Amino acid sequence: MQHRDEVLLERYAIHDRTVLGVRANFIASLDGAATHEGRTRGLNNEDDKRVFDLLRMLSDVVLVGAGTLRAEGYQELRVEDPAAAWRVEHGLPAQPVLAVVSGELNLRPEMAAFARAPVRPIIFTHRHPTVEKEQDLSRVADVTVCGDASLDPRTMLAALAQRGLRQVLCEGGPHLFGTLIEADCVDELCLTLSPVLENGAAGRIVAGAAQTSRGMRLGHVIPAGDMLLLRYERAR
Repeated sequence: MQHRDEVLLERYAIHDRTVLGVRANFIASLDGAATHEGRTRGLNNEDDKRVFDLLRMLSDVVLVGAGTLRAEGYQELRVEDPAAAWRVEHGLPAQPVLAVVSGELNLRPEMAAFARAPVRPIIFTHRHPTVEKEQDLSRVADVTVCGDASLDPRTMLAALAQRGLRQVLCEGGPHLFGTLIEADCVDELCLTLSPVLENGAAGRIVAGAAQTSRGMRLGHVIPAGDMLLLRYERAR
C-alpha cells in the first residue's frame, strides 16, 4: 500500500466495527452541484477516487438508490485484489455486499450490478412487489420489504445488522440520503469539495425529504491539490 493510501486509511479508519455505523460519501462543486451533466464523474479526480475506493474497502455493505445505480452505470461491486487481500487479513469477507433501494423495482436481473456480482446483492423495497418482479429479481438478489408507503430506514438498517453488515456506506442518491437524514440515521458524511463552479440546474446531494437540521462536527480536512476531502461526524 502506498504511503498516501496508508495516511488516508488512518484518517478514515473505523475503530469499532461491532457498532452499526452509516457513512455517506458524496462530491459537490463549490456552488453545491452534486453532478456535472447528470453524473458525478465530471466533478471528481484521482484523489477523490482513492477515497471512494478506500471507503468501499472499509465497508460491509454499499447502499445505493436504484436511480443512482442506473444513472451512474454501476457495474458489479468488486474491490481490487490488494483491497480484497486487506479485507481478508482483517477478518472481513473479500468483497462487500451491494444493497439497492428501489420502490418500484424497476431493475433488471441482467444488469451487471446483479448478474456479475461476486456476492449476492440485497434489494430493499417499500411496497410489496408483484410476484413476477419478485421472482425475477430473486434469481440474482435477496428482495426485502422495509415499509409500505415509504422506505423505513431503521428497519432496513436493522435487517443489514442482522446479517452482520454493520458498516454501511451510502453512495446516494439524494432521495435516499434525504430519507436517512430525516430518520437521523447518518453517522458520518465524507464530502469531497470539487474546485468547480458548476452553475445550471444540477441538484444538491440531498433531495425530496422534509427539511431537517442535524448538527455535525468536523472530523478532518485533507487538501488534495485544489480539492478538499472533508469528513464530518454526527454531533449527538
